[in-house]
Amino acid sequence: MREIFNGMPWWVKWVAVPVIALVVFGTVIVSVLSVVISLLFKALVFVALVGGLIYIVRKFMSSSSSRSDW
Repeated sequence: MREIFNGMPWWVKWVAVPVIALVVFGTVIVSVLSVVISLLFKALVFVALVGGLIYIVRKFMSSSSSRSDW
């Protein structure tokens, strides 16, 4: 394989081959990236919702305990 590429011009190795690979495997790459980005976004939303819930519960618990002191 190396012998074949050694005889080729630089633009075949560095331009044509990557472009052909992107055309052939482009949909697979896009699918994998969209799944990864979707999972990261869902994880971020989950963390934000759990953090908000913890904040609300702590706020409610601290306000209810201060009322019972009266």
